[in-house]
Amino acid sequence: MAIIDFFDRGWRAGPQSIAYRTDRESWTYQDAGEMSCRIANALLDMGLQCESTVAVLSPNAPLAWICVLGVWRAGGAWVPLNPANPVAETATLLERFDVEVLFYDPSLRAQVDHLRQLGTSLTLIALGDDKEALDLADWIAEHPSTPPDIDYRMDDVIAVSPTGGTTGEPKGVMNTHRSFSVMVIHQMLALSYDAHESVVNLAAAPMTHTAGVLTLQTSARGGTVVVIERAAPDLILTAIETYGVTEIFLPPTVVYRLLDVLSDRTVDTSTLRYLLYAAAPMSSEKLRLGIEQLGPVFIECYGQMEAPAAISFLRPEEHIVDGHIASDDRLSSCGRPYPLVDVVVKDPETGQRLASNETGEICVRGDLVMKGYYKDPMKTADVIKDGWLHTGDLGRIDGEGYLHLTDRKKDMIITGGFNVYPGQVEQVIWGHPAVEDCAVVGAPDDDWGERVTAVVELKPGLDAGEDEIIALCRASLGGVRTPKQVIFVDRLPRSVNGKVLKKDVRQRFWTKADRAI
Repeated sequence: MAIIDFFDRGWRAGPQSIAYRTDRESWTYQDAGEMSCRIANALLDMGLQCESTVAVLSPNAPLAWICVLGVWRAGGAWVPLNPANPVAETATLLERFDVEVLFYDPSLRAQVDHLRQLGTSLTLIALGDDKEALDLADWIAEHPSTPPDIDYRMDDVIAVSPTGGTTGEPKGVMNTHRSFSVMVIHQMLALSYDAHESVVNLAAAPMTHTAGVLTLQTSARGGTVVVIERAAPDLILTAIETYGVTEIFLPPTVVYRLLDVLSDRTVDTSTLRYLLYAAAPMSSEKLRLGIEQLGPVFIECYGQMEAPAAISFLRPEEHIVDGHIASDDRLSSCGRPYPLVDVVVKDPETGQRLASNETGEICVRGDLVMKGYYKDPMKTADVIKDGWLHTGDLGRIDGEGYLHLTDRKKDMIITGGFNVYPGQVEQVIWGHPAVEDCAVVGAPDDDWGERVTAVVELKPGLDAGEDEIIALCRASLGGVRTPKQVIFVDRLPRSVNGKVLKKDVRQRFWTKADRAI
């Protein structure tokens, strides 16, 4: 089915039900559906072709997401842009992905003015009053509010998404009706509801990333998406209590801050059924604390944009074993693979499939996998081989079928001839009560080749010393994997989606080195 069919399923089921709401406005399915049709018809009238790229630049807002629905309804490909990115990076993405139309929120006019100065040539459409661009309301006024007659093909590209870029320069990941549809179906299987239960999704993380596409399963059920401008803990907790939120996606860094606030604030979170955590590994210690504070509502979703958001999942009930919170080994896993994908672990050198509990590269096959990288067949061929997506992630599958993510191939540290996986060290450091977050990288060392180095961000008002962290690691990990150096920083560098930027952390140690590994 075409990706827009998921929204239309909810539209047919309840035209007057609330599809999107904020603390200032609400949109029924009828309102949102007709608006998306007008946008689609206007795009087609201006000559938009199938798979042509259209970008949306906006903070979290229902109208901005409805523009995405309009792009899909017209057969176009959505290019997600995050307003927190530097303007120069946005301009590069617009040019690299051949964007023809840019919808933007008037609050970002300064960024758009900068884009104009850089000579960006594309059609600009403002989602409000801006005399320097087409006004959305005027632009669509004469166009019909009925769906255009489009022949959607399952392998048409519907999104060209910049990769997270935490380990290198972003590429354009091309996902299709087919791959996004499998993602939505997987999430509907994972987040189950009885037929007459209300479904309320809270879009708190940037809708330009995973939080946006994770609203589609809500819309398919005729549920309501509550949109807040940013993922601030106080705003999240207020929204959960006010609107009876049943599901939310958050990156681990936001979950940590949410738990800090919950320790000092009483909030009714009884409606919350599912808290999806993804985008980065999560501390088992903090996950355990979260289950104690919120109950068994956590669901881990492992994926990457090349196989979006739905390779494997750890269900809420799998966080509990025999009435008790599960072991750290279970909590640190990525759960079991979803049903519509094949997941295996292969030897990175030989390509041979490995046995249970052997560490290698995680490889994925199935309709979830992307079509390729935009205008980059060589990089596509590097990661898709014989139908298998080579994720670049190292891991193992245990005897019960649970997938354990060890690290990124490029993040692995080779010290004294031994392989050290930073994620294992980070899990131990996260267990220290004073640690908010950390990143473990390899720094150049004349004797060891690379020196295991921990860069640590502490919780406000708490303290820890280098000797403490080293002793904690040595007790759990032994000498080789224990950091030789611990550096404390006020704040770790993060992407706009909340991921710690390992490449930036690592770069500070290698800038003056005469080698990169």
